[in-house]
Amino acid sequence: MQVILLEKIRNLGDIGQVVDVKDGYGRNFLLKFGKALRADKKNVEYVNRKRTEINKKNIEQKKVAKEIYDKIKKKKLVFSKETKENGELYGSIKPKEITKYFLDNFKQIIHPSQIDLKKEINKIGEFPLSINLHSDLVAELHVLVEKKKTGK
Repeated sequence: MQVILLEKIRNLGDIGQVVDVKDGYGRNFLLKFGKALRADKKNVEYVNRKRTEINKKNIEQKKVAKEIYDKIKKKKLVFSKETKENGELYGSIKPKEITKYFLDNFKQIIHPSQIDLKKEINKIGEFPLSINLHSDLVAELHVLVEKKKTGK
């Protein structure tokens, strides 16, 4: 399937570029979320006319992403969890929980789909993660999992 990109997509292409993608990826992600249009003559002409507007929108999105990046860079996300005797958690920490942490602690909305866990967070320790704020901007952070203190 050929599509024309409406935004820069990492490892795929720039705004206005016509690229070949697998049908499922094109239909279920790029077209569905408005990141691309089918590459026919009418859409190519449309994107060429709207290119400056699309570039301006992309620059605005990047500016917002940079502001979020400046607020969260070099931060450690600290979770206190109940653990088993061997230090494993009863349930692993998922992107949805990390999203809630950002909203509660930094007042920033980060969607679970933007969070890239390098490995499963299922025990006490420090774990790396990436947050894809923009196609050009990725924040590298660490999650620190501590044993929850129980008051006895």
